[in-house]
Amino acid sequence: MKGKFSCLNLLIILFTIGCSSSDYEIREGEPVDIEMITTHGTIIMRLSDETPIHRDNFIKNVLAKFYDSLLFHRIIENFVVQTGDPNTRPESLLTDSVYLANLFTISAEFSPNLFHKRGALNAARWGDDENPFRESSSSQFTIIQGRVYNDSTLDIAAGRINNWLAYNAVINDTLNRNLHELYLDLFKRESDKDSIAMVYGALQTKVEIELAITDPYTYPEAHRQIYKTEGGAAHLDQNYTVFGHVVKGMDVVDKIATVPTNERGFPKYGVRVITARLIKRKDYDESSD
Repeated sequence: MKGKFSCLNLLIILFTIGCSSSDYEIREGEPVDIEMITTHGTIIMRLSDETPIHRDNFIKNVLAKFYDSLLFHRIIENFVVQTGDPNTRPESLLTDSVYLANLFTISAEFSPNLFHKRGALNAARWGDDENPFRESSSSQFTIIQGRVYNDSTLDIAAGRINNWLAYNAVINDTLNRNLHELYLDLFKRESDKDSIAMVYGALQTKVEIELAITDPYTYPEAHRQIYKTEGGAAHLDQNYTVFGHVVKGMDVVDKIATVPTNERGFPKYGVRVITARLIKRKDYDESSD
């Protein structure tokens, strides 16, 4: 890639060639946002240049109209709303290209400047056991609604982060590969609980050692203050890629978050993305949401 925005510029050129007369024609290199129109209103999102893999992948999906008609299939009030699963389209038939997009992953991109504040865009992923490199889904993402923290609940969240980081370090250590593979094999074969517990206990012993020899993660003070005033999902930091944020429409996210769901967070009636498109970037009054 010759320049920082070369891949993005190519995508924008393709969009300009293929857009309809009703679409805004983006000029090459012009900063863009994403406008996502849903059954509950419009959300405008800004992607981060600090996560170029996720930025370019998301733009590619938008240009392909990938998100159009998808369901918000996971809704947990005061936490997240999630979409991006092609299996939630209202049509019964899916093209191979759309279906396969959901099977692909992209590399994790962790930036110290991006965190799970209210309105953050977070890339969904499989858990560490199946996905030790913490790669992101190429299509599914969440918008963080979150909750407000105090110092005590932030300390608890930081403890969860450090345990996850230690566990990830243990299972990525080649010296522990056989032990981890044995745990996964026992779990998948639904072996007796005592065997699973014994192997898991051995892994946890290594986690405790890792915690003792590693400097713990602590929230930057600026992040703590935002979590204590605006809120977010602080326990997800350092483990999931944040690749942008909502610049307008958090009131719509709040509406979606109130939709009744079953115990797994699946909505009892459809709340969908109608369409998503690139729009010219401008300043928004976030206080109006």
